[in-house]
Amino acid sequence: MPRTLMTAAALAAGALALSACGNTATERGVTGAGLGGAAGYAVGAPLLGAAAGGATGAFTEEDDINLGSPIWDWD
Repeated sequence: MPRTLMTAAALAAGALALSACGNTATERGVTGAGLGGAAGYAVGAPLLGAAAGGATGAFTEEDDINLGSPIWDWD
């Protein structure tokens, strides 16, 4: 598998995993678009990445991907 394709796959997986950050669909959509755009920029397709990340974030529920409390809420 070419290195570029492996990098793109890793970035896409990371963006999808983190695209559900937020409590509301709007928050998840915005953070997903940002992460997807950054991942897409790394492989030369920022608009496609932003669209994919935003859609993934907007169409997931809060409990679909739960990474726990943010670090600033830890006791």
